[in-house]
Amino acid sequence: MANRFKMTAIIIILLSLILKLSGFIRESIIADEFGASHITDGYILAFTLITLVLTIISTGFNNVFLPLYTKNKKTNLAQTTRDASTLMNGTVLLFILLSIASYFFIPILAPLIFGFMDEKTREVAIGISKFFSVFLPFLALNGILESYLQAHYSYVPAHAAKLSATLLSALSGLIFSDLWGIYSLAYGFVAGLILGVGIQSYYLFKKGFTWTPALKLSGHFKQAFVVLLVPSLLNAIVGPLNTFADKIFASTTIGGAVTYLNNASLIVSIPNAIYATTIGALIFTFLTERTEEKQGFYRILKTGIELNFMVFIPLTAGLMVVGNEAIAFIYQHGHFTDQDTLKTYEALLMYAPLIITQGMQVIVSKAMYALERTAIILRISLTTIILNLALNYLFMIWFGFLGLALSSSLVSIYFLVISTRFLYKELADYPAKRLFLLLGKVIPPTLCMVIPMLLLKRSPILNLADELQQIISLTVIGVLFYLLGMWLFYRSGLKMLYRMLIKREKGFFD
Repeated sequence: MANRFKMTAIIIILLSLILKLSGFIRESIIADEFGASHITDGYILAFTLITLVLTIISTGFNNVFLPLYTKNKKTNLAQTTRDASTLMNGTVLLFILLSIASYFFIPILAPLIFGFMDEKTREVAIGISKFFSVFLPFLALNGILESYLQAHYSYVPAHAAKLSATLLSALSGLIFSDLWGIYSLAYGFVAGLILGVGIQSYYLFKKGFTWTPALKLSGHFKQAFVVLLVPSLLNAIVGPLNTFADKIFASTTIGGAVTYLNNASLIVSIPNAIYATTIGALIFTFLTERTEEKQGFYRILKTGIELNFMVFIPLTAGLMVVGNEAIAFIYQHGHFTDQDTLKTYEALLMYAPLIITQGMQVIVSKAMYALERTAIILRISLTTIILNLALNYLFMIWFGFLGLALSSSLVSIYFLVISTRFLYKELADYPAKRLFLLLGKVIPPTLCMVIPMLLLKRSPILNLADELQQIISLTVIGVLFYLLGMWLFYRSGLKMLYRMLIKREKGFFD
């Protein structure tokens, strides 16, 4: 199990890196062709709305389906497989109906959502949202297939599916932007989405999944699934809904504000997107299998948290140092100006705490879902909607669109603190002070990294280099001094990384 875990982790980490690189190629094309404008704001709003739907399905559905499937297949594999097929059939049929309804009702409902923003932004947002609504069934099927493959310990096809959507979107924008304008990105995304459904379907059936044209769940599975699904879906919608609300608020400030926030948040999301879809997904699978084995559950939880701190704290500090150069390298082409880069970097600084809090939240939430405590997560999540809206309103008055990024970070800190408190109540004999001890161990190595990076950044020699050379130089110095700091102040953590990544010893998650 350990060797398979390591090989799978390496493959999906590489695919995640390629996926993120493809995403930035797409964003670079957008910046080059359209800059930061009301047109890009409209596209991003529509794309955020459709990815909100995808996140609800893939996250909300998976958080309920995987624990139930893992538990029930041990006692009745045939019936559990039939129930899985039934869920797929019912969900796709539901989204076919939603697709038809959305296509006709978007022009009616859109003024309520987009009516108060710039006319060009509104026009693009409504048009692309209407186009995306036609393909809602494929979005639903894409999220379901990802969950089913994960239940069969298959993680690579889902990344390949996401990669196809991102790459075809970027390719379509590059080739057809003169012909179709900003719509070329949407057309490419949908083509890649359909291809991704084909890829995941092929590998799921290859794993032995048997599809049946059933529409009736077994009583026990249905009862457990319905009870857990509602709070899970509501919880899954909170984060994307808060993000969408941020962008709606931003669209009322200055032209390009949505694009600045979007570009900054994409950079900040790199570590967590890779971690959540790789190590986080693997940890969730193993946690669901250890809910009855307390020591094993604790060991996986502790390892996940320790890895989070060792990776995300120095990443946050390092990104704050090289952020401006990274933004210039990725986005500052064509119509994207120096001023656009500066505004995006200011937003990135406000978003930076999200790297740590969201990385931690992956582990905390997965542990709560593995323990089937979805109702607790839901209650906490719902309070974040009210808090986010209130802070958005106040901070936007005080700080403009940058206040929206600051609001997101504060809400994320709140969510992590409260949910962690509830998790440690569930694990009564797992002392919370261990969390703070782990945090304290990572701070000195991080300082050892940041100080040399800042000194190098201010040197006249580095200022003569281009953005890529500056990023590489600062990153190499940062990594070397962080490892030195780990050796001086946190050798147990350094040894843990060495055993897992270099020696590949068993004992992690097996």
